[in-house]
Amino acid sequence: MAEDLIPIEPSRDIGHAERRRQRLERLLSVATPLLILAAWEALVRAGLVDARLFSSPSQIAGTFWALAQSGELARHVGISLVRIGIGFALGAIPGVLTGVAIGLSPLVRAVLSPIIASLYPIPKIAIFPLIMVIFGIGEVSKYVLVAIAVFFFMAINSAAGVLNVERIYWDVGHSFRVGRLRRILTIALPGALPMIIAGIRLSLGVSLLVLVSAEFVGSKSGIGFLVWDSWQTFNIETMFVGIVVIGALGWIFFTVVDEFERRFLPWAPGNRR
Repeated sequence: MAEDLIPIEPSRDIGHAERRRQRLERLLSVATPLLILAAWEALVRAGLVDARLFSSPSQIAGTFWALAQSGELARHVGISLVRIGIGFALGAIPGVLTGVAIGLSPLVRAVLSPIIASLYPIPKIAIFPLIMVIFGIGEVSKYVLVAIAVFFFMAINSAAGVLNVERIYWDVGHSFRVGRLRRILTIALPGALPMIIAGIRLSLGVSLLVLVSAEFVGSKSGIGFLVWDSWQTFNIETMFVGIVVIGALGWIFFTVVDEFERRFLPWAPGNRR
């Protein structure tokens, strides 16, 4: 009878189930793309897909290796990454500052919210010709285009994050007579960080999108130029290499941000398990 009264501790079983679930998720994340590539290869080899329009994964891999060995691929990718990095920094920092100001101040919100709401839906690539007229066709115009696209995502997400901070935290800060700057640093920013990280995740993908589009028409280098130039010369394998690299960069961006959030933002809703 005494043994029946001993409480059962389920933590070990829960931990084992959690690890098994994580292993299954990792397996599926790897197996699914491999199955798609295998099906693609089989369709091309069976003649069910025209290899002149859709090169097989093995052909694309061979072209990838040749471009990697020659250094051409690394050069184009490196140039695009530099453009993204500079443009992202130019847009993210003022975007976060603007979003925090909107979230904290009703007056600033009344002034800036209508402006952001009206400018945000405009396709950023549509104003690229105007940007080139103002800043020229060099590198600066590409930095500005990326910065504009990033700014709106960061401003909107940062403002939403500050506005969603629970009122009790502000009340506690007020009760302890915390100064305004300290409230921003200890309440507003930590509370808004999950939304800011979400903005970073979206902004990196959008910055890659707009930059590649800009490199189609206003550049002689970069991964977007590689894709466009390959299409013009009907070099399908190289074009697919560029497309695959763009997708891989997007996946790397998301993975790095997700890992950062998991490690340094344990209070984020998605990390509470």
